[in-house]
Amino acid sequence: MKRSGPITGLLGGSFNPAHAGHRRITLFTIDALGLDEAWWMVSPGNPLKPRKGMAPLTARVRSAKAMSRNARIRVTAIEQQLGTRYTIDTLRALMRRYPKRRFVWLMGSDNLAQLHRWKDWRRIARSMPIAVIARPGYEEAAVASPAMAWLRRYRLPASGLRSRREWSAPALIELRFDPDPRSATAIRRADPHWAKRYSNLPPRDEVTHSLIHNSLQEQTA
Repeated sequence: MKRSGPITGLLGGSFNPAHAGHRRITLFTIDALGLDEAWWMVSPGNPLKPRKGMAPLTARVRSAKAMSRNARIRVTAIEQQLGTRYTIDTLRALMRRYPKRRFVWLMGSDNLAQLHRWKDWRRIARSMPIAVIARPGYEEAAVASPAMAWLRRYRLPASGLRSRREWSAPALIELRFDPDPRSATAIRRADPHWAKRYSNLPPRDEVTHSLIHNSLQEQTA
């Protein structure tokens, strides 16, 4: 099916918590690729990350909404509604639900370095273009990764993505900008109780418009 609707960047992550670095990277990418908007997909649970130290979903969503205010960014926990756990399943469900939208998967070079560990990662690359944002300290691992060895033949400049009439994949766009030293890990160390500031009423999903609730496990923890 031909896709001719809005161009939407998808940035998935735990956002534990969201911070100014997420916002800066996203705004830079929106401008560089000519995106209409970006969705921050707050993950209910990342299969590659431990649950220990993970704040409740509603707190992470609220931190993302606070950080994305007044920007072309929509915060969603749509994976919870879709019942998907792996990225490939989420992307396939999104493409079915929004058949006219054109999606670009956004990731940092740290994720590119481990992309080969993701379920059906080649299918992810064939589903939509991938834009990789450089992160200090991960460049060598990303360049040497099995995923990069496969993807490098599909390199495309950002200008090529902006001017491309037909939406196709695989396509790898590499983006570079001034490094941002901020990290969620550092924020948690400095403020281990940050999630308590976001413990009020359930937030509303900015894509599906439904209320977001914590899982039963989070509610009873």
